[in-house]
Amino acid sequence: MSSIGATEHYIPVIAEIGINHNGDLTLAERMIREAKSAGCDFVKFQKRDISIVYSPEVLDSPRESPWGTTQREQKAGLEFDASEYHTIADICSEVEIGWTASAWDLESLRFVEDFAPPFHKVASAMITNREFMMEVAKLGRPTLVSTGMCDWEDVDFAVSTLVSHEVPFGLFHTVSTYPMDENLANLAMIQSLKDRYACPVGYSGHESSVSVSVFAVALGAMFIERHFTVDRTMYGSDQAASLEPRGMRELTSVIRKFPLVVGDGRKNWAPGEREVAAKLRYW
Repeated sequence: MSSIGATEHYIPVIAEIGINHNGDLTLAERMIREAKSAGCDFVKFQKRDISIVYSPEVLDSPRESPWGTTQREQKAGLEFDASEYHTIADICSEVEIGWTASAWDLESLRFVEDFAPPFHKVASAMITNREFMMEVAKLGRPTLVSTGMCDWEDVDFAVSTLVSHEVPFGLFHTVSTYPMDENLANLAMIQSLKDRYACPVGYSGHESSVSVSVFAVALGAMFIERHFTVDRTMYGSDQAASLEPRGMRELTSVIRKFPLVVGDGRKNWAPGEREVAAKLRYW
């Protein structure tokens, strides 16, 4: 996945803003700038056509929110339109951070593709939508796929679809609970995914702490995605599963150190060791 800069010596971090912006472009800009300041390489949003993703019955059902009293008002309030996404693209270009958005329907996929993102991201919820996976593959753009809420057969299909279209891809180990109980992290799945698919594997986390993502890197995750917000107490279903700027800075600072401390695994004399040996070995 060279498109996102993942190598054994550099581990990209994606700040999943998602819908945490609550439909407020000013807040979205603040989140973009905070993510850049925290050391993230990319920000990611979510894009839906609510008339496709939800039935009229769901949209007309009651739900109290800052935008009104129905599901329709709440879900419409969380969506940005084309002009707002052009503004987002301009802001990201200005601060020099990459951006993309995970699409939840075919129309939204085409919408995101028009911005020529560095990669597409398939959410765990979408991996079993075979028509959607086929359309993602046909685009040929590098693709990252989250694997929460899936059986092996689901991931097998997604991978085989991407491989058949010769799409550069990577997988995320994901546990789709919000926020995730750390006891459910099952980070050994990172190696299981690598063994089964021989592809780059990362970790997409929904826990409220930093440590699990650090452990994921130690176990071989090549890229990290974390939900991101500026205030976990704000309105929104994903806020509690997000890191605030301080936590994201802590995470990125540790991740950046990791390749430096791992080394090359060869038994060498470190600079200064011979001098220490000469002092301590009297024989």
